[in-house]
Amino acid sequence: MSLLEELQILLDKTELEVTDIQKNQLVQLVELLFKWNKAYNLTAVRDPKQMLVKHIMDSIVVSPHLQGNRFIDVGTGPGLPGLPLAILNPDKQFVLLDSLGKRLRFIRQALLELGLKNVTAVQSRVEEYNPEHKFDVVLSRAFASLGDMLFWCKHLPNEQGHFLALKGQFPALEVAALDNNFEFIESISLDVPNLDGERCLVKVKRV
Repeated sequence: MSLLEELQILLDKTELEVTDIQKNQLVQLVELLFKWNKAYNLTAVRDPKQMLVKHIMDSIVVSPHLQGNRFIDVGTGPGLPGLPLAILNPDKQFVLLDSLGKRLRFIRQALLELGLKNVTAVQSRVEEYNPEHKFDVVLSRAFASLGDMLFWCKHLPNEQGHFLALKGQFPALEVAALDNNFEFIESISLDVPNLDGERCLVKVKRV
């Protein structure tokens, strides 16, 4: 079975609306990641079909919960969840931030090959990055503990902005440990087809 057919089966288990062009871009992203991974070791997931579940689906289930127009994906690694979300939301702007050069080279190549115009790739440590315009949402996936993420990224959201941290099980201890500068808003349970284990989206804002 082709990757496109595999992707379709996974998408059929969700409410997501994805065009044929977007499906092809998502598959192309997996093929590119698979190719680059051999030389650059960008992800521990080696099998393209597993990448569809653990990287693509795990990223795009966040899409319905994106509010606003400007997003930053901190510690994006090889562009996750930023690239899949940018594919699904061509009308929104994404900054993908990482400190490792090889990851940025991959992301820039992906932007070129996929024809994505709504993504800016930035190589920087998050605490040193001072954008001219702040963000509606600060996203992270497997970046750090909630407390560390908020500490390093507190300068990034705009007045109405908030943080979305993609987590496994609900991190009750991390939420309980939040200091008075931050307010826990909600935890959204995410259903990722064929993924073992829980996923949730923790939403926090600055007070």
